[in-house]
Amino acid sequence: MGVQRLCLAAPAKINLYLKITGRRPDGYHELNTLMQKLAFYDQLELALEPESGIHLFCPGADLPEDERNIVHRAARLFLDQTGRVDQGIRIVLKKNIPVAAGLGGGSSDAATVLLGLDRLLATGSSRDELADMGLGLGADVPLFIHDMAAAWATGIGEKLEVAVPLSGYRVLLVNPGIGVSTKWAYETFALTSGKNIFNLSSSQKEHSEIGRPAAFCKRPIQPDELVNDLEAVTADKYSVINTLKKRLLAAGAVGAMMSGSGPTVFGLFSTDLYRQARQCSQKLKKEYDQVYLVDPLV
Repeated sequence: MGVQRLCLAAPAKINLYLKITGRRPDGYHELNTLMQKLAFYDQLELALEPESGIHLFCPGADLPEDERNIVHRAARLFLDQTGRVDQGIRIVLKKNIPVAAGLGGGSSDAATVLLGLDRLLATGSSRDELADMGLGLGADVPLFIHDMAAAWATGIGEKLEVAVPLSGYRVLLVNPGIGVSTKWAYETFALTSGKNIFNLSSSQKEHSEIGRPAAFCKRPIQPDELVNDLEAVTADKYSVINTLKKRLLAAGAVGAMMSGSGPTVFGLFSTDLYRQARQCSQKLKKEYDQVYLVDPLV
């Protein structure tokens, strides 16, 4: 009898660098992005069930438990792709990572389901095969399929190379409790860049030195190199983004930026400034429900 039940952790991520370099005919945007996984996790329990179908439970979270949930879609995709359509699966998702926050929680959950079902059902799928499968669920899913703490991603985010992870920093995450749609952020960026006669090709050329995969694949990013093209879009609608950045920097962070499409803002605190980071965290927790002081994965 093989494994019948698994308990798995799905990590969050932040984007330390995100430059939009173009737009494809299908509407997806081409990116150069540096993604760093964090020791901050959702928890998933997966078990084989005698009754066919996908039985998803999200206790304590206001999330759908049907095909509207990416976890449910990931399980269905895996069963369909591997010919196990009648297999019963029970999934319990315990959310810790904020939803629609720019931290990749949904993508990480989906990737963890694909990895977990491969183990439970012993289908022998390779990481590359699972990543290709996951790409249909979301551009960030392949990141969480592969065993890399940090990755340099190009294309729509699916072409990955191992990057040098953050070290010497703790990461303070602050989510102001606003849900931001990734689709909205990218579409608004496209509209805004058009109004400003923003030239994507010149932007790409301007950052070509950093844009080469070799850059952060050989050395860690520096705090003054943090870039996020989507930050201005989200911050224009939600002024709290810039307010939080200023507060983190004033508290001693060596760098602060919004992650992904937001609205989560992170501050990088040198490990020798742990006391300042903790004090800042405690102060922000009095105003915001979702504040987390975490370590980067290495």
